[in-house]
Amino acid sequence: MRIRSLGVIDDAVVELSPGFTAVTGETGAGKTMVVTSLGLLLGGRADPALVRVGAKAAVVEGRIVVRPDAPAALRAEEAGADLDDGTLLISRTVSAEGRSRAHVGGRSVPVGLLGELADDLVAVHGQTDQQGLLRPARQRQALDRYAGDAVAVPLEKYTAAYRRLRAVAGELEEITTRARERAQEADLLRFGLEEIAAVEPLAGEDAELAAEAERLGHAESLASAALLAHAALAGNPEDPEGVDANTLVAGAHRALESVRAHDPATLGSLAERIGELGILLADVAGELAGYADNLDADPLRLAAVEERRAALTQLTRKYGDSVEAVLAWAEQGSARLLELDGDDDRIGELTAERDALRAELSQLAQALTDARAEAAQRFGSAVTAELASLAMPHARVTIDIRQTEDPSGDGVEVGGRPVLYGPSGADEVELLLAPHPGAQPRPIAKGASGGELSRVMLAVEVVFAGSDPVPTYLFDEVDAGVGGKAAVEVGRRLAKLAKSAQVVVVTHLPQVAAFADRQLLVEKTNDGSVTRSGVTVLEGEDRIRELSRMLAGQEDSQTARAHAEELLAAARADA
Repeated sequence: MRIRSLGVIDDAVVELSPGFTAVTGETGAGKTMVVTSLGLLLGGRADPALVRVGAKAAVVEGRIVVRPDAPAALRAEEAGADLDDGTLLISRTVSAEGRSRAHVGGRSVPVGLLGELADDLVAVHGQTDQQGLLRPARQRQALDRYAGDAVAVPLEKYTAAYRRLRAVAGELEEITTRARERAQEADLLRFGLEEIAAVEPLAGEDAELAAEAERLGHAESLASAALLAHAALAGNPEDPEGVDANTLVAGAHRALESVRAHDPATLGSLAERIGELGILLADVAGELAGYADNLDADPLRLAAVEERRAALTQLTRKYGDSVEAVLAWAEQGSARLLELDGDDDRIGELTAERDALRAELSQLAQALTDARAEAAQRFGSAVTAELASLAMPHARVTIDIRQTEDPSGDGVEVGGRPVLYGPSGADEVELLLAPHPGAQPRPIAKGASGGELSRVMLAVEVVFAGSDPVPTYLFDEVDAGVGGKAAVEVGRRLAKLAKSAQVVVVTHLPQVAAFADRQLLVEKTNDGSVTRSGVTVLEGEDRIRELSRMLAGQEDSQTARAHAEELLAAARADA
């Protein structure tokens, strides 16, 4: 990795060993920034406070060797990244204003992609993870992860059935507890539908009736106007001397026809148009006469129309703004009434489905319990074996898997009895420790001293690391609280793990650092104005001096040097 302008680190290159790398340095030198840098490359949260004072942005770049067929390589290629001879280049930039950018294989990508790649590249184990493992819920999750498909497959089926059962139970409870409200709703719907059915409204009927009422209410004035217009166009038989439009147009047509031969191009055309006008006037006059004859000022019909409109208005006042809205309400109400009237049938269906789902959940919960119990045996044995390697040869770790009986009897059946259950099954999982023979197993948070707890947690982390299909593991000061011979055993165990994977450890313990294939020193100097930090690969005399400082706080102490040399020799001989 190359780190620039991050925290106390100005510009540093971190060269990790393919095996075991130990990162050491004084408190506050910037070891945490190495872990933070890796976290940024893995898609961690970008905090602008991490940007070095005076810098515009912090930049972390990493070069990771991956197999071409590895999931991370395939996912990166899907995002458009290019692999450089089996090497994946990742960079993360965090500006002082808080903006964050990520690049993979030379291609700009969403930061979320880094998190996806991290799942297949690096497993981070730190003190935060240890504290989390003290919680029973987290212990169950960890055991499920350790168990793999043996738990994952039935758990997926269980979760789906559990969600469906919750939905069915919720609907069943709503129907049964709201029976009175639903009955009242059905009665109201039934009344409304009967009222609408009695009127039998038709779509658009209200507009048609309004137009008819308007016409019937003004029948006399409409007939008078039609007759007056007809007389103006075709003449009044009672007034033979009167002049009408048809007579005038006919006279104009005759006048032009008499002279059109002298100017056929112009007057002939005008004469034809006047002739058409006469025909149109005759048609309109005929329609006006028919309209006047057919117009009936029938007060009985008007009363019937107004009565019908009143009935429709009664409906639109209750069920919609128009007849169309009333008809839509009736359609929806009918569907809802069918649903409400079918409550008894629905209750029977839901009850049957609920019982079937409970039976299915009981089988799946039992399968989960059995799978967890089998994994718990393997896990407890593996952690106990690790503790033997960490100077706790008589300690024994077990996992307690238990269920709580459901007094209501409505729980799922596990072991032939009804028990409480949740979205992850019916099991309560807790790690127990018996630190010495004859001791009663107790929860690890209560059954271990500080130094023992650190070793137990490290053993747990190592066992989990063995179940994580990733090539790199980062342990951030998980050896805190350990010293002496136990610290040597911690270093030896991490070195053993590094034979099959890349291991990076941030540590204060010289006993651990001595087992590393490569030791990196993070140190800072102060030039009076700007604090700079660098990362140095320690070899030979430099490594002896750093181990001496870690042992005695004095780099030049002959006793510390001798002890450091002895540590290194013992670690190399052990390898």
